[in-house]
Amino acid sequence: MADPKTAAVGPLVGAVVQGTNSTRFLVFSSKTAELLSHHKVELTQEFPKEGWVEQDPKEILQSVYECIARTCEKLDEMNIDISNIKAVGVSNQRETTVIWDKLTGEPLYNAVVWLDLRTQTTVEDLSKKLPGNSNFVKSKTGLPLSTYFSAVKLRWMLDHVRNVQKAVEEGRALFGTIDSWLIWSLTGGVNGGVHCTDVTNASRTMLFNIHSLAWDKELCDFFEIPMDLLPNVFSSSEIYGLIKTGALEGVPISGCLGDQCAALVGQMCFQEGQAKNTYGTGCFLLCNTGRKCVFSEHGLLTTVAYKLGREKPAYYALEGSVAIAGAVIRWLRDNLGIIETSGDIEKLAKEVGTSYGCYFVPAFSGLYAPYWEPSARGILCGLTQFTNKCHIAFAALEAVCFQTREILEAMNHDCGIPFRHLQVDGGMTDNKVLMQLQADILHIPVIKPFMPETTALGVAMAAGAAEGVSVWSLEPQALSVLRMERFEPQIQATESEIRYATWKKAVMKSMGWVTSQSPESGDPSIFSSMPLGFFIVSSMVMLIGARYISGMP
Repeated sequence: MADPKTAAVGPLVGAVVQGTNSTRFLVFSSKTAELLSHHKVELTQEFPKEGWVEQDPKEILQSVYECIARTCEKLDEMNIDISNIKAVGVSNQRETTVIWDKLTGEPLYNAVVWLDLRTQTTVEDLSKKLPGNSNFVKSKTGLPLSTYFSAVKLRWMLDHVRNVQKAVEEGRALFGTIDSWLIWSLTGGVNGGVHCTDVTNASRTMLFNIHSLAWDKELCDFFEIPMDLLPNVFSSSEIYGLIKTGALEGVPISGCLGDQCAALVGQMCFQEGQAKNTYGTGCFLLCNTGRKCVFSEHGLLTTVAYKLGREKPAYYALEGSVAIAGAVIRWLRDNLGIIETSGDIEKLAKEVGTSYGCYFVPAFSGLYAPYWEPSARGILCGLTQFTNKCHIAFAALEAVCFQTREILEAMNHDCGIPFRHLQVDGGMTDNKVLMQLQADILHIPVIKPFMPETTALGVAMAAGAAEGVSVWSLEPQALSVLRMERFEPQIQATESEIRYATWKKAVMKSMGWVTSQSPESGDPSIFSSMPLGFFIVSSMVMLIGARYISGMP
């Protein structure tokens, strides 16, 4: 009789999903795409100064080891032999920047997170160096010069962190996004770890030429980044190295995709014109543009979508990026205390079914697409004495939907073909109030898979399909069809337009708060020049927060 552990489910593939708020490890059947087991660890974020966002690279790495170990224990309890796991893929928060010592394996500074704003002065100084009307940075990278991307974060470290400067001078420093740090560590670290990244993550550094698919000397010279710090760039689907420790020792790491690109693959958006929107810490709408780079005239990014094999072609995408989506829910929980768990926001919003004229622009890190306005900051407006925490909760969900509509409209203009529906994924899509709001505000159907872990599925597919692994077929006839839930618009288009137009007025009011002499730069004298409305809104927010933290009606 066959051992039930070895006969259970056939080849399996694991997926590390390293996000801003948490790390997860998930295991899928390569034959059915069924999710068999997973484990999640929440992460700490540090805010050492206003606008700064950091994470501990060692905590991130330890969370990966913990998630792998716990998931393997759960599989063992299910009588599934972990030797069936034939490959592992790594998906990650993009742009977040790590620099470490290749001799000791120790980070030289905290990871500077994609949301971090400390580099605004760096961006302004670099902008002055761009020649005349020629923005060669955008033409080569598809990206605007922004605090969002890795090159300026690395430049800041090189300018301000003595440990980093010394390690670079002595040839000990390695740079990478989170995928590079994890793969180097998992494949041996100081004992022969593989220093690499894939084309999707490289394309978010602002140092990578998306046409030649290589690091660009002109870009590195512009940012004054030594090229010997940079990882080797591979496709999104090939064997990079073997895991050297833990329960999965000897298993190849053979897939690597930035989280949003992994979700595009997991949603099976392999055809030109197919798109998905992921609702996570931020909100990210990607549209597959095929094998050609399409440059936006409406504030979108051009990025590498995937390259599923060393000899396979690269595919590109247009992307609309919203900085704050799920992060606004965490803010309501952790900063204002008007909810105890993230799930409570759905109950509060459902209780009133309206924002009652309250509009929330959560521009905590400025505005991303389509504005790219770093001077913007969050505002709540339209408040009255009737406004309560339920209305604010509803307005927070509406804000996510309005921001999505803005990038969807920009994409419609750039692509020339209006979307007939929107495919969605990500943790926030469990919120049915949010999904119905999204359908109402877009006035098109919203379609979500019943299995929401499309980011993990996408990188598992890439890992399982890699040459030398080949346990997952990406041929169209072999792909499993995801079961979908559909949300239809339930309000008149005129009501949707009125609400959207009012939101746009609120967005305009959020701009221009921060200048080089703002409170964020530590100069208290600026308060004397702040508009009175700033203090009124701030005071009302604090009052409402205080009332509901204390339980007052």
